[in-house]
Amino acid sequence: MNVPALRSHNAALVLDLLRTAGETGISRLELAERTGLTPQAVSKITARLRAEGLAVEAGHRASTGGKPRTVLRLEPSAGYAVGVHLDRDELTTLLTDLAGAVVALRRRPVDLGEGAGPVLEAVTGEVRALLAEGDPIPDAALDGAPDAVPGAVPDAALDGALDGALGPVLGPALRPVLGVGVAMPGPLDHRAGVPGRVTGFPSWDGYPVRDELARRLGLPVVLDKDTNAAALGLALRPGAPGSFAYVHLGTGLGAGLVLGGAPLRGDRTGAGEFGHQTVQLDGPPCGCGGRGCLEVLCLAAVGRGELAEAARILGAGAANLVRLLDIDQVLLGGRVVLGAPEVFAGGSRDVLAGLGLPTPVAVAADPEAVAVGAAWLILTPIFGQ
Repeated sequence: MNVPALRSHNAALVLDLLRTAGETGISRLELAERTGLTPQAVSKITARLRAEGLAVEAGHRASTGGKPRTVLRLEPSAGYAVGVHLDRDELTTLLTDLAGAVVALRRRPVDLGEGAGPVLEAVTGEVRALLAEGDPIPDAALDGAPDAVPGAVPDAALDGALDGALGPVLGPALRPVLGVGVAMPGPLDHRAGVPGRVTGFPSWDGYPVRDELARRLGLPVVLDKDTNAAALGLALRPGAPGSFAYVHLGTGLGAGLVLGGAPLRGDRTGAGEFGHQTVQLDGPPCGCGGRGCLEVLCLAAVGRGELAEAARILGAGAANLVRLLDIDQVLLGGRVVLGAPEVFAGGSRDVLAGLGLPTPVAVAADPEAVAVGAAWLILTPIFGQ
C-alpha cells in the first residue's frame, strides 16, 4: 500500500469538501460522514491542514447533544493560480485564490499570427505584471526564477501541497503561486503541452508552448484547449449538472464536454472539436482543410450580421451533441454569444424543441470563463479532481 499517496488522497477529499462548503464551512463529523473516514483520521487531517494554513475555524454549530461542533472552512489565501486565455486576437490573464475567486485581471490585444516567440513573450510579460499587481510573490523571485522547470505540475509538488504545505512548490520563503494554466484554441495535445494546427495559424503546430512558458516563468504550466478549461471550471460550480456541453462561439467555435462530472478530452485531446463537424458536404472551405464545417458556416453568418441564422446553425450542432451524448444541458459562451445572449439561447432552444429534444439551453454569463477554467487546471489536482 502506498501510504503517502493514500494520505494525499484522503486530504484531497477533505479539502474538496471544505471548498464546496464555502464560507459556511463544515464540521469534522460531517467530513467523516461524507468521506467515509474515521473521526480520528479526519481530526488528524484537519489538524494538519490547519497547521499548514489551508483550513481555519469558521465558528461553531449547534449539535444534537454535547458541546457545539467546530466548523472549518478552506483558507482561500493559502494558494494562488494563474489562468491564461490565449485567444486568436486577445490575451487575458488572471490570478485566482485557492477557491477560484479572481483577485487580479489583465487584458490586452494579441495576434497569434505573429508566431509563438513574440506571443509567448507577451504572455510572459503579462503574467509577471499580473503577479506584481496581485503581489502573491515578490518580483525578485520572478526575476531570479530557475531556467529549467518541469512543464507540467509535478505529482510530487502537489503531494507536498497536501502532505507538507503549499510552500515547497516555490520554496518556503515565497507565497504559494502553484502554477500557470494556459487555455488556447485547439487542436492540441494536452499531455505533451503542444498545440496542433490551430485553424488559421498552422505555424503553431508542434511548438512546445507548455515547456517554453515554464522555462520563461519558472513555474509549473499546464496547457489545454480553451473549451476544456471553461468546461472544467463550470463543472466545479455548486449544482452543476453531471453531463453538459459548453459551446464556445468567439473567434472560433468549439465545445468542452463534461460526462460523469469530469471533462472528456479523449486520448489525444481531440474530443469536443465541435466546430469542425461537417454539416454541408458541398459547403464553403474551412481553415481546417474540410468543407461545410459548422464553424465556417456559423462565423460567416455572424460576419453578415445574421445572428438569428448563426443561432440556428449553432442549435443544429448542439442537437447533434444532445443526440450523440444524451447530455443534461447545453451551455453557451464566448464573446459572440455574450454580445447577444437571448438571440443565441433562444435560437438554439427553438431548434432543439423543434426536434423534440427537451435538453435545457443556458448561457454561461462569465466573460472570463475560459481564463478562470485555466486557473482550475492548476488547482483541481489539490482537491483530488
